[in-house]
Amino acid sequence: MLVFLDVGNTNTVIGLFEGDELKVRWRIRTGRGVTSDEYGIFFSELLRTTDFEKKDIEGVGIACVVPPVLPSLIEWSRKSLAVEPMVVSPGIKTGMPIHVDNPREVGADRIVNAVAAYERYKTAVIIVDFGTATTIDFVSSRGVFEGGIIAPGMAISTEALFKSASKLPRVELMRPPRVIGKNTVNAMQSGIVFGYAGLVDALVGRIKKEVSLEWPDEPDPVVVASGGLSSLFSEVAETIGEIDEFLTLQGLRIIYARNRQE
Repeated sequence: MLVFLDVGNTNTVIGLFEGDELKVRWRIRTGRGVTSDEYGIFFSELLRTTDFEKKDIEGVGIACVVPPVLPSLIEWSRKSLAVEPMVVSPGIKTGMPIHVDNPREVGADRIVNAVAAYERYKTAVIIVDFGTATTIDFVSSRGVFEGGIIAPGMAISTEALFKSASKLPRVELMRPPRVIGKNTVNAMQSGIVFGYAGLVDALVGRIKKEVSLEWPDEPDPVVVASGGLSSLFSEVAETIGEIDEFLTLQGLRIIYARNRQE
């Protein structure tokens, strides 16, 4: 049994794998300041909801974009599970060339998603990840990470709207019944959901245009969306062809296996 953690700024996704199969997954809030002992207690409680025990866990992999959280997670893995975790960081074997100005500054989640998407489709691919930030990255048909786009995430943009406009309420992130809102809540939901769908479609279109100019031999990229909000966009963003909410966990599994082979 392997445990993989995708630690984002807002949420942490935990997955238990048996071989290549994702058996159990949880999505929890990322807690800054949480100690290794607290992680141990919390993880033990999560395991109680399954048929697995800590002694079944043979390996741990972590992709973390919140540096203050990482030391406690590493200590938790060592102390509670007696496992030295694999942390996706510069120097780890990913099997994917990173063609950007400074490969060390690319977030672990973006690299892990890219590895998983290319492994799955084996062709040019654009990965749209709806997290705290919305990232859109391009991987060539040769399996090279060529870079991408980082935009403000939908949730933080919604929260900024609520905090900055005194008469606007905090709204649930969901598709409204129509584009032209008949009340304030639906009008805000329309602006957020359809607005972000437009943002994604426009940026994916620009990436595809740039790819066709710079790499004219590249096939039309597959567009796959990931992240907790990806399912919301499966019907409203015209450019998204595939949805894989837990793409990062699959990428962690692949990278873990590649490093175990050394």
